[in-house]
Amino acid sequence: MVREVSESCVDSLLTEMVTSYCNRFYANKPELAARRIEAIGYQVGHQLSERYTMERPRFSDHLEAIKFICKDFWSELFKKQIDNLKTNHRGTFVLQDNKFRWLAHMSIDPSVDNGNSVEDNSAITAENKAAQAMSMHLYFPCGIIRGALSNLGIPCAVSADISNLPACSFVVRIKA
Repeated sequence: MVREVSESCVDSLLTEMVTSYCNRFYANKPELAARRIEAIGYQVGHQLSERYTMERPRFSDHLEAIKFICKDFWSELFKKQIDNLKTNHRGTFVLQDNKFRWLAHMSIDPSVDNGNSVEDNSAITAENKAAQAMSMHLYFPCGIIRGALSNLGIPCAVSADISNLPACSFVVRIKA
């Protein structure tokens, strides 16, 4: 029996989790909120990887495990594969998703001060706040990737980059 969760429920849960950690629990400490959100993602990724690899033999190398993440694991989570995988063959992998589902439905609050001389500065401030909010939402999937790879025996660091919405790149650096 396949167990699934509605996409809208996951979207709402992620939004509420980020909002709670950023605005309530760690309102004045965004780096602490980010670490906590990533840790939750790590646990989720670790458990999902365990579930999805139960019937599989262990992977023989890093590239094989990364390919599993890009194809099978990503398909289970987002109903599509990673759009592009790049590597420098020295432990760094870039996973590109051109329409990352968790960013596709996000909107930016266009509320900007309408002051005459401060208009440009407030637009920049609103843009920075929007970028920070988007990046906070990416700590969870970074944690999922890191947790999944950790469960496969690959210690790594994962970061995300938003080039143009809803495209997103995840940079995986394998730890020696």
